[in-house]
Order: sequence, then structure tokens, then C-alpha cells
Amino acid sequence: MVQPVPEKIDFPKEEEIVLELWKKLDAFQTCLKQSKGKPRYTFYDGPPFATGLPHYGHILAGTIKDIVTRYAHQKGFHVQRRFGWDCHGLPVEFEIDKVLGIKGPDDVAKLGIKNYNNECRKIVMRYSSDWERIINRLGRWIDFKNDYKTLYPSFMESVWWVFKTLYSKGLVYRGVKVMPYSTACNTPLSNFESGQNYKEVQDPAVVVNFPLLDEPNVALVAWTTTPWTLPSNLALCVNPELKYIKVKEKATGKIYILMEARVEALFKSPELYEVLGSMLGKELKGKKYKPIFDYFAQLQSKGAFQVLTDGYVTEESGTGIVHQAPYFGEDDYRVCLAAGVITKEQDIICPVDASGKFTAPVTDFEGLHVKEADKGIIKMLRDNDRLVTAGTVNHSYPFCWRSETPLIYKAVPSWFIRVEQMSQSLLESNQNTYWVPDFVKEKRFGNWLRDARDWAVSRNRYWGTPIPLWVSEDLQEVVCIGSAEELSKLSGEKIEDLHRESIDHITIPSKRPGHPPLKRVTEVFDCWFESGSMPYAQSHYPFEKRKEFEDNFPADFIAEGIDQTRGWFYTLLVISTAIFNKPPFKNLIANGLVLASDGQKMSKSKKNYPDPLEVVNKYGADALRLYLINSPVVRAENLRFKEDGVRDILKDVFLPWYNAYRFFVQNVERLQMESGSTFQFDENILNQLGNTMDKWVLSFTQSLIEFVKQEMAAYRLYTVVPRLVQFIENLTNWYVRMNRKRLKGEGGDEDCKQALSTLFKVLYSMTCVMAPFTPFLTELMYQNLRHLVSNPLDCVHYVMLPEPQSQLIDKDIERAVANMQTVIELGRVIRDKHSQPMKYPLPEVVVISKDEQTLKDVRALQPYVLEELNVRSLTVTSDKETYGVVMRAEPDHKTLGSRLKGTFKAVSQAIKDLKDADIQNFLDTGSIELLGQKLTPEDIRVMYTFKGQSAGADKKYEAHSSGQIIVLLDLKADQSMVEEGMAREVINRMQKLRKKAGLVPTDQVTLFYGVTPAKSDLERIVQSYLSFIENTVKMPVKPKAQMPKANLIMDERQQLMGSELYLAVVGEVKRTLSNAAPSASQQPSSKFINLILSESLKGIKEEGTIFLENPKGSTPLSYSSFLNEIDRIFQLNGRKFKVFDGPNQVTAELLAKLHGKTLLVTSLRDSQTQNIKSSSSSLCSFVDVTCKGKTLSVQLENPKGVAVSHEEVCRVISLVFDVPNSKMPKTFNVEGHKVTLDA
Repeated sequence: MVQPVPEKIDFPKEEEIVLELWKKLDAFQTCLKQSKGKPRYTFYDGPPFATGLPHYGHILAGTIKDIVTRYAHQKGFHVQRRFGWDCHGLPVEFEIDKVLGIKGPDDVAKLGIKNYNNECRKIVMRYSSDWERIINRLGRWIDFKNDYKTLYPSFMESVWWVFKTLYSKGLVYRGVKVMPYSTACNTPLSNFESGQNYKEVQDPAVVVNFPLLDEPNVALVAWTTTPWTLPSNLALCVNPELKYIKVKEKATGKIYILMEARVEALFKSPELYEVLGSMLGKELKGKKYKPIFDYFAQLQSKGAFQVLTDGYVTEESGTGIVHQAPYFGEDDYRVCLAAGVITKEQDIICPVDASGKFTAPVTDFEGLHVKEADKGIIKMLRDNDRLVTAGTVNHSYPFCWRSETPLIYKAVPSWFIRVEQMSQSLLESNQNTYWVPDFVKEKRFGNWLRDARDWAVSRNRYWGTPIPLWVSEDLQEVVCIGSAEELSKLSGEKIEDLHRESIDHITIPSKRPGHPPLKRVTEVFDCWFESGSMPYAQSHYPFEKRKEFEDNFPADFIAEGIDQTRGWFYTLLVISTAIFNKPPFKNLIANGLVLASDGQKMSKSKKNYPDPLEVVNKYGADALRLYLINSPVVRAENLRFKEDGVRDILKDVFLPWYNAYRFFVQNVERLQMESGSTFQFDENILNQLGNTMDKWVLSFTQSLIEFVKQEMAAYRLYTVVPRLVQFIENLTNWYVRMNRKRLKGEGGDEDCKQALSTLFKVLYSMTCVMAPFTPFLTELMYQNLRHLVSNPLDCVHYVMLPEPQSQLIDKDIERAVANMQTVIELGRVIRDKHSQPMKYPLPEVVVISKDEQTLKDVRALQPYVLEELNVRSLTVTSDKETYGVVMRAEPDHKTLGSRLKGTFKAVSQAIKDLKDADIQNFLDTGSIELLGQKLTPEDIRVMYTFKGQSAGADKKYEAHSSGQIIVLLDLKADQSMVEEGMAREVINRMQKLRKKAGLVPTDQVTLFYGVTPAKSDLERIVQSYLSFIENTVKMPVKPKAQMPKANLIMDERQQLMGSELYLAVVGEVKRTLSNAAPSASQQPSSKFINLILSESLKGIKEEGTIFLENPKGSTPLSYSSFLNEIDRIFQLNGRKFKVFDGPNQVTAELLAKLHGKTLLVTSLRDSQTQNIKSSSSSLCSFVDVTCKGKTLSVQLENPKGVAVSHEEVCRVISLVFDVPNSKMPKTFNVEGHKVTLDA
């Protein structure tokens, strides 16, 4: 049987009850068992690092994943959802380095790799329990028990297999490459890692002179923002095709050569220098110069310290001459290698160690970090007369994404995957995928693939999957291992773990007689290589589940943030294309970034965003989920997170939806009470419907289901949610409101059952369709609605999504109602514009349209138009001339003025000159072209005037239009209409009083009224319209003179029409009263507070009890929940109140100290000095239930005298202890207030 629904709802609290239900049902695992054997839908979850807590970016991506996978399950697929953890790499190592004070490789060597990795292992899952708790609270269903971790030996072994497969295809090589390098983490980074964290910084900017050997008095000048690279300078580079000039500085007589286009870099005005000559860059090629420092002077004989040429030098910055430090710049390395200044075979000239400190032969700065050495280098340049100018520059510079320290570019011997040669294959694989939004695939990702670089996969670190290469000292013999078994066979060692401490000591005998055994290279894999291997490694492919993997690869779906175009999306595609020559996924959603409300990056240190769990505890997870999904972020745009937006989802979506559901349940209860029968949904009733609005809302619902099916198949979440929101608007503000009388039974029981059956069908369908999006609220509604269907399932998420019922879709009715809605909305606009309240009837509405079908639609729905606009008559016509309606157009000065500027005056006049037919055509098509300008409804305002004789000349018409429909409203009301409006005003006051009193439709009460002074117009109107008032409020209405002295529930006085209107609600509220009363000596096990409600709040005094914890010793009550409980228990319906402990107002800080106290709840205007009688025992009856070692205090009445039903008591106990109803006692009104349940 359907259960009563409270008027107010605490969404977060209800979600926690739903979580307990899911836990009791083991709902997620039950779903997986139910779907076993169904077609597979494969989903890959990108692994996050567990070294920090989830942020909004994780929550957003997780919500998208949860919606899509829940939807796939409810479409009839088996969807395995395994959570993954990225356990290796810099995030973990960096934390350990900070804790242990490790500065570089020497510190790790002293500690020992085994001890270092053990420290990493300890913290790697530091926040895993927090992740699980937060993700579960957000309603995401994913398997944490059957997870995958990149540190599992099985995972690491599959990574080895991936690498060996690439090695066997000739895609692995060892090379030297200038790469982004983190000196804080002592390791190179890939190009996509270095691009993740650019910052605006201020760096030194110096211009240095390089005297020519053949003309010592002439110097080339070069500009750099990295003075620390100057000790390693081996060449200069100019653009061969651009013009260079020789200039003499007038102030000093010094002669410099620089690019003509960049002369302002050295001189602020032409008066400061004299041009002595010019040449093309290629004429400077080969010129030799004096080195700045002599650290590498011996290389001059090998071609160093000369001018080279290359097109990468531009006119955009500097002096047009670029200094070359080949092992600290990508272009430097390429240019010097091509010119023979360096060779691939020679030793690297890199006097900087792994920690970014200078080494020999740069003895002047040895031991200094390169950034710290800048000042000393600039000073030495000045002292040696090599510094021309020194200053600073603000520019964007890459920082390490983990340590937040500046990166340097540095040559590092690394192991590479050949990606450049795969560029075309990668583009072809990408074409075989479907992305939402598509532009990310074609532009951002496609461009990245076209410019793909070889991928450096090795890291000079410790905590990671070791690269499985065993090599000879001369690198002539290399063995790549693809499994633990292979290593065991070749080495004779037993292999149990694959981390460095377990395998670094293992050697493999050389196949060359007399040569020492092969040793493993020291590097580990970049953790991106591991995450890119997760499709295979999570299943231990190809060592296990080979057929299962191959049958379900590629994945049906993945999703992450747009920043993963250079991260996980990229590494997945590279590995999959290289091994299988196909993409690893079919469908992908890339979301944008969630920023703080000011548009800045969210920052813990700045505290510029609200804590996600605080938002959830305030508004609920469903509200946060829907806010994120119904935003630009799902279209890969950025979202400025605003907490108000989450609140608005509650206000604008959930509350109207919940109120429609509550209204339905109330009227089912009313029908059952009045008719004595049980309401049960019967699908067959829907085939006999005669009411147009019933047919409309069913058609609209089925059209929505069809739309959702179509859009979700295309992964367009951003089109689905707005349509769902619009649907709720149609349901609550149109169907329910326009059919309230029918749903309340005013048209008879059969008509009421048809309306209720229609509303049930819509609400039930909505819970199923919305379940993937708002899993909590739909579950709450489903748990009640399911009692009205036969053979219901235990959980809404077990229910398959409904297929569209085409026989219920009627596009003609949808069109007709849309036309009716337009007419009503236009009429409302006219009323609002002229301050005509809807309560007051008006004589006539006229609907004008050239489209005959529109007029037929409006005529067919005349009763709804008359009632919604509160008018006496409706006229439909195609002849606006009869009513003297003339349209004229006016320019919108604000939009057009700023856009057209000089042509605004001429276009404005052309707009004013438009004829009636031109304006009508503009309204029909939505645009018009005047004087070469295309104008839209934002540019032109259409006005209506009345001219000449017309049928409505004696009436006061006002007009408004939309598209092809014009609405005229006669605003000249007669006296009877004014009086009916006043009667409706009285009805409105009565309804508000009933709501304040917390009454429900089934309460048997009488409303009494009185008017002062007597015999006033107001009293006459009330008496004249008494029958109308009673029929509307659905309760007896009597004069105050007949009012009894007892049973006053609430009364109030207010001013209306210059008179005082007194209203009172009297009667006995029919609630089931409890017979039990607590004895004075009994206290509940849980801490509690007693409450006395002041009469000032509701007109009656009430008593209640709230538990401060439950079960005993756990789940303390928060201050906000305390206030919500007071509102709920006493049905205050949002009225403001204060709470006092004696003379002190209760605050959050005091709450925990008030156990056993009796508090006073008063209105805001009351004094706190009222005397109340305190009680040390609970004012309301209760029972302590002990089970499974815990004791739960459960209220049997609250407020005092209002019983809690036996079913509700059982439900509360069952949620906490998971005890079936069969084990519950028949009654809880027991001696001693204690019950022990058998678990």
C-alpha cells in the first residue's frame, strides 16, 4: 500500500536512507548478477592517483561515467564497472621525498631502493577509504572490491608484455633527446606532461656579446632568458634569409651585429646608433667567435663556437641571433647535430646533474642549482665585459605538474617508442572512434596526433614498473622480457614480485662466450605507459581471460576531462594502434574543466571553492550531479562552479517534481479513504482515455522516452538533461496544475482514477528514465510507487528502461497543447504587464492567427484557456482587421545601436517603415533583411495599436504575440468580476492558513471567518460567494459566531479591502494516537533533547523529542539536521524559529552539551523568558532496540500524542540492522522500553 508523503523533504537525509537501502539489498552486486549472460557493454575507468582526495573534476567525470553505465545496464547490458588505482610514479615518490627529505639519487642510494619503495607502498592507498566513501555518497556504482591497481604483479606483467610486443615490432629504441626535465623529481617528463602546467613567471633576460675572431671589435649579440645555459654555449644561430645589420652604438663606439627587424631590442630610438652595413643571415654562416666561458674551449677545434643557420629563428623576439646550448634545447640539439658541432655517438656535454645542479667542468658554479646560478653568471658576464643589457621578462613557462617547480630542458638518455612514424595510423584509428563533442576529436586531439613525437617512456626513478630490458655493458646485447615466466627461465631465479627491489639483482647469462651476464637497465616506466596499458593489464591479458578480453575489445565507452587529450586518451590510442592497429575505445565523452566561481583554477590554498561533501550534505548528491551535467562542461567547455546553481536545481527541478509526486500520493490516499477501495495501476485504463490533457502528457512522456533513447545512443548528455528539466516544467506547471480538480475527485471517481492512472504512468516512467541521472530521488519515489504495480522489483535500478509506446504518441495533441500554452503564456504576459492578478476574472480573450489549424487547436481546448486565464469567453479569428489591430515595428536601440553604428539611423527608419504584411512575414520566419543587414527578433520590437472602427471599439484590449499567434485581452472587468476576484482573494488567504497549520486533505476541520466592521463590502462578498468558497477549499466554512471554544488549530487576522478578516481552523486532526507513555524513570539509550513548541508558532503548544545520536555512541546529529528535525516534527513548513535553553539561544557549539535538557522553540518575535517545565526523561514514548551489539533508540510518537506507525518503526530498524520484518515484534509498546532482536 502506498505510504504517506511528508510535505517537506530533507534531500540529503533521504539520500542517506537510500544508501542504507542499497547496502541492505547489495543493490549494485545484485544488478551485476541479474545481468550476467546479457550482451556485454565494456567500460574502462581511467585510474586516478590515491594520494589526494577527489575534487570536482573527478566528481564530474565520475558522474558522466555513472550515468552512461547505469543507462547501459537499464538498456539490458551487462556492465562490469571496476575501479582502478594509479599507484606508481611521481605523485607517490614526491610525497615520500618530502617526508624523508630526499634531495636526489644519492639520498635514495643511502636509504636503499627496497626501503624507499616500502615507504611508497605504505602511502599509496592513503586516501582509498575516503575515495570509496565519497564516491559511494555521490551515488556512483563502481566495484572497489574487484578493482585493479598498477602495483599488482599481474598488472605489471601485462605491461611487460605490451612493451615486449612493441619491442618485437621494432618500435623501441634508446636515444638521447632534449626533454622537459623536473629537477625536483630527478626525472624527464613527456611532452604531454610538460604541457599540463604552464604559469606566468618573471625570468632574467640578458643580451650577451660574442666578439668575432676575425674582427675582434665587432660582436654578434644574442638574447636569452636562461643565463644558466650560457656556460654550455657551443654555437650561435641566425635565419639565413632575413636581413642583419652592423651598427655602431654612438654612446660607447661599440659595434654589434643583430637582425634588422629586432634592432629595437637593443636601442630605443634610431638616434642612439649608426648603421654601418647590412647582410643576409647566410652571409654570417661559419663565422667564428670568442667563447663566453672556457669550460669547453677545447671543442673549438671540433667546430664549436661558430655561426649556424636555421629557419626556426624568427623576427618575433630577441635580437634575431639565438645562442645554442645543444644539450639544453630541442632546436639547439637539432641544429648543432645537423651542422656536425655534435654527433650522436659522442658523450653528452651536460654539466648539470639529476637534481639540476652544476657539475664539473663548470667549476665556478659547481653545486649550485641552475636557477640559483643565474645571478652569479650575470655578474661574471658583467665583470668580463660580455654583458650588453640585463633585465627581466614576464612569460609563460612550464612547471612540473607534481612538484610545482620550474622545468628545465635537458638532454637525457631515454628509451623511446617510435610514434612519429605511426602518425598516419593514429589518425586512422582516431577516425574510427566517436567523440562527444566532435570538435575535440577533430581539432585538439587530431592536431596533437599530426604532430606526434616519439614517446620517452623511461623514468630515472624507483617506484614503478621496471623496464624489462637486460643489456650488456656495451649495449650490443639486449634481451627484452615479456613475462615473469620468461625471466625465470632465462635467469633461473624464482620471480614473485616485479618491482625493482625484487628483480634489479637478477642477471641473464650472455650468449657471447667470455662476456659478463646481462643486467637490467635502471629505469622504470613512465606511469602514463602503465595507464595506457590498462585495457590489457587490468585483465592480466594475454595470460588470463584471453577470449573474454578479445571478444569485448575495443571498449564501448570511456570518459575523462579534456586535459586527457594529451594524457590518457593519447597513450591508450598509441599502444592500441601499435599492437592491434585499431583504437582501444568506440565512444568517448570529453568534459571541460570545473573552475572556481571567479574563473580561476580551484585551489585548496586559496579556498576559492566549497568542499564537495559540504555541498552534498547541504543540497544532496543528486542536485550536484544534475547541476554538473546540465552545464557547458559536458560540451568540453569550462564551468565556473557556483553553489547557488546547485541550490537552484533543488528549487526549480526537484521540489516541483517532488510536489507533483506528493500531490499524487495524497490524492491516492484521499480516493482510497473516500471510496473504501484500493487504487492499483491498470495499464488498460490508458487505452480508454478521453481527456485531452491526459493524452497530451502521456504523448509528451513517450516522446521524451524516444528522445532520451536517441540522444543517449549518441552520448549527448547535454541535450538530454535540458529536455528532462523542460519535461518536469510541463508535468508540474501544466498537467498537474490544470488537472488539480480532476485529481482531487471533483469529476467523480472514474475520472479521478483516469487522471491518477495517467499521472502514475508519467511519474513511474520518469523514475525509470531519470534513474541513471538522479539515482537517489528516483529510488525514493520508486520505493513508494512500486506498491501500485503488480510484481514490483526491489530497486528502481533493477528496472529496465521503458521502450517508447508509439500508440500513446499523438503529435497532433502535442501541437494543439503547444498552441494552447502559447495563448495562455501570452495572456499571462498581458495580465502581468497591466498588473491584473489572475484571481480577478476578465471578460474576453481573442486569439488571432492566419493558420486555421492553430485556431482549431485553441478552440478545441477552450475550457483550459478560459480557466487558466480566468476569462469568461474566448473568440478565435483569422481577421485581425476586424479588431483594428495594426502592427508596427520599432528598432531595439541597445542591440542595434552598438552593432550598426553609422548605418543605425537608416536601418532604424527602414524598420519603422515596415508594412503590416512585412512584419507578419518577419514574425513567421524569424528574420528580415533591410539595407543589407539581417535582422532577428532581438533587433526588432513589434508593437500593436488599434485603429479605426472595430468590433471591439467599446472594449479595452491589450495585445501580445508570438510567431503566428496574436492574443487580445479585454481588461475592462465589470463589478461581478471584481467581486469574484475578491472571493478568490479570500480563498487564497484560507488556503495559506491551512498550509501554515500543516493540514493534509484528509484532515476533518472547519474554517471559521469573521469580518470587521460588520455589513462591509467584504462580508457581503464572502456571504454571496460562500458556496463557491466552500467548493474550492474543500472544507466547511462558517461564520465566527458559530465557532466552538475547543480544538482551535490556528487562527490569524489580516487586512483586506479596508476591513479586518479573521480566519480560524478548528477541529480534531485525525492522527493515530499512541497509548504508550514513558515512565519518569526511563531514558533512551541514545542522548536526547526534549522540545516545547511555543503557541506563537502554530497556535498550539506541542512537545517532542530529538535524539542527538543514533545508534548509541555513533552518528552525532549536526546543527543543520537538528533544525531540520524541529521543522519536520512540528510541521513548521519553513517558518522561522529560535531555540532556547533557558535564557541562552542554542547554537551549533552548544548542541552537543544539551543531552537531557528541555528546550523552548519560539517564533522570532517571542521572548526567551517563558517558563517551561523541564523533564529529565523523554517526553515522547520510545523503544531501545538492541541487535548486533548496537542499541538504537526509536521513537513511538513524535510530537507527543502523534504515533509513529508500526510500519515506519520497522522500516527504521530494518535500515540500520538489516533485519527482515518477519523477525520484528507485533508491537513495540513494551514494558521497560527495551527489545532485543535476533540478528
